[in-house]
Amino acid sequence: MDCLRQAGAHPIAFPVIQIQPVEDGNPLDAALRSLGDYNWVIFTSANGVQMVWQRLAELGLPGIPPSVRTAAIGPKTAAALQERQVQVNYIPSEYIAEAILPGLGDLQGKRVLLLRADLARPDLARLIEQAGAVADEIAAYRTTPAQPDSQALQALRQGVDIVTFTSSSTVRNFVELAGAAGLDVQHLPGKPLFACIGPITAATAAEFGLPVDIVATEYTTDGLLAALQEYNK
Repeated sequence: MDCLRQAGAHPIAFPVIQIQPVEDGNPLDAALRSLGDYNWVIFTSANGVQMVWQRLAELGLPGIPPSVRTAAIGPKTAAALQERQVQVNYIPSEYIAEAILPGLGDLQGKRVLLLRADLARPDLARLIEQAGAVADEIAAYRTTPAQPDSQALQALRQGVDIVTFTSSSTVRNFVELAGAAGLDVQHLPGKPLFACIGPITAATAAEFGLPVDIVATEYTTDGLLAALQEYNK
């Protein structure tokens, strides 16, 4: 929000996601109690880091053992781990799940723990297993639709210039919330542009029939801002 204001825009917050603990925490608890059995632990978001450390504290567990290597998708995920004194052994240059595989080295016979959102795509786990490892894909948190903000809905009804999406979940929940408010997302007032943080989010938007006008080449919020600025030169 602040970076958009500094760039001269008038951002309107439209919260579409709530981060909540998983409904069945037993698989997560079992994985956290046996962290030392894994060769790699992979975090795909800063939200995952936050929810895992919350659960570690509730269980009275110390964290990731030094013997376990840690990978993070994206600089914000890595920063969240580093704030908790975790050494991040690998961050892929492309901030999507599939890009992390080459940096994990020889996975034959290894065990890999994927700590993710409940609706995460299965692609990375499948690739890890194809490389000869055992991939335990565990939901660390779940995303649910947020309560729509009345002022944001009113702004959408009046017309905005650009709608931004930072994940596939934001697309799905935006469509659900806007539809529940009686808005046709494919024919919004003012015909806004749609901007996505990366190609996977853009693909989800396209599945819902949204015309994607802007896709960031660096899959971060800073990259999305840069794409917006480049488009509007």
